[in-house]
Amino acid sequence: MRGSPALTSRAAGWFRRLLQKPKQSSIHTSSGSHSTTSQSLSSSPSSFSSSSSAWSSSSSSSTSTAQPGRPAPVDISSSSSARWAKSYDVCICHSEVDLEFVEELVSYLESQPQRLRCFLQLRDSVAGGAVMTELCEAVQNSHCWVMLITPSFLQDPWCRYQMHQALAEAPMANGRTIPVLKDIDRKDYPKELRNLYYIYTALKENSFRQIRDTVLRYLEELCRSSTSGME
Repeated sequence: MRGSPALTSRAAGWFRRLLQKPKQSSIHTSSGSHSTTSQSLSSSPSSFSSSSSAWSSSSSSSTSTAQPGRPAPVDISSSSSARWAKSYDVCICHSEVDLEFVEELVSYLESQPQRLRCFLQLRDSVAGGAVMTELCEAVQNSHCWVMLITPSFLQDPWCRYQMHQALAEAPMANGRTIPVLKDIDRKDYPKELRNLYYIYTALKENSFRQIRDTVLRYLEELCRSSTSGME
């Protein structure tokens, strides 16, 4: 049976649209695929930089891209840095009973690439100088103060005097006073230092490294602040 002209015309129109549809669909699919790919690429750098930050730090360009808010490195050894405003980087406050441990710590700090300058009372005090004067000057002429808190420290009035001098010099702390606990319980931690985190000497190597990193962090921030203040 032969169909009517109107039906034949509609069938022809439908057939033409069917032939044209693959091209339009192909273009749309390609565009959608490109859009999806672009979104995945635009989101990948942040997740990539987050997961690879540990090894990407070796490249200065990749570090600045992955962590744009990270402070720029500071050369604390520069002759113009604020580090040299004081005679010592760190003053070690300790009891004479703990001298052997302290001498190891000082040797470690002074052998670092940054050559940290340490004040050691029995080595650096002026012969004939008054004890009280020497202890006060040691605190005033040092950027940071390590308090080696041991049973002997707690019983030594000069140690407690120097601790109070350090707290009076920088009551807001900000990393300058570094309590180090050795051979004492947490309950014996001086009340005056309760607002400060301390380093515990369970492993000597780890505690030495923590002390070094704390001092360097303070010096870097000091130099960075003084540099930005001059700009």
